Amino acid sequence: MKKPLILICNDDGIYSFGLRAVIESVIDLGELLIVAPISQQTSMGRSFPKGIDVGIIEKVALCINETEIIAYAVHGSPALAVSHGVLELCERKPDLCISGINYGENLGLSITCSGTVGAAFEADSHGIPTIAVSRQVDLNLQHSDNFVELDWTACKHITRHVAKRVLEVGFPEGVSILNINVPEGATPSTEVRFTKQSRHNYSIFIKPEPRDFDKSFRLKSQIDLNIDDVNRDSDIFAIVCDKVISITPLTWNLSLNIETNLKGSLYEK
Repeated sequence: MKKPLILICNDDGIYSFGLRAVIESVIDLGELLIVAPISQQTSMGRSFPKGIDVGIIEKVALCINETEIIAYAVHGSPALAVSHGVLELCERKPDLCISGINYGENLGLSITCSGTVGAAFEADSHGIPTIAVSRQVDLNLQHSDNFVELDWTACKHITRHVAKRVLEVGFPEGVSILNINVPEGATPSTEVRFTKQSRHNYSIFIKPEPRDFDKSFRLKSQIDLNIDDVNRDSDIFAIVCDKVISITPLTWNLSLNIETNLKGSLYEK
């Protein structure tokens, strides 16, 4: 009987310590295929950029627990890394995809720009059950190429636990992605809570000072949150207020199921 095939990806890049943490947490659960962007690709969502080097794939040797493991670094976005992995590097469809562990929490409406979640949705488009895992860190660490070492113990514990369970029994019906967020200071004994995605942005761009439009510029962001407006059953409340691990089931279906006659209320000749 073949071992399960687990596709591991991220958006921080092939050399991220968070990627190594995922590998360490599930290395004995199956065959691993590690495919990640060659460079930092945070906030790329599920984009498919173009460029003269896009699609180049390089073999990279990662040392995990004193063992050399071959990984693949893709010139392109997280979603492209997943697509190249599934279409070119897999001999069979992966049984599970794990995206992460991301430097920075992915909560509320901000998940729509997340490369971690974007990679997860790309895997879902290929019919692969996917877990996205993110760790709460300061905003200034979330776009950095200089990866700081963190305590990944709680992240590795929950990643392994959920991955093992999914491989054993599969996903709940109707679920496409399990979006896991781990708060700063969490331990393996921290409470795990199933949550709903908040409708709040969580982080927003800051209005720039007057500048020269002829020069390149990168918008800065900040956490923007009035906790009184956040639902207590949401991912944001779990991470920010209660400091518990949040698991949010997501689906690809973004349409609204309502009884109102939309044609009559929004479009009449």
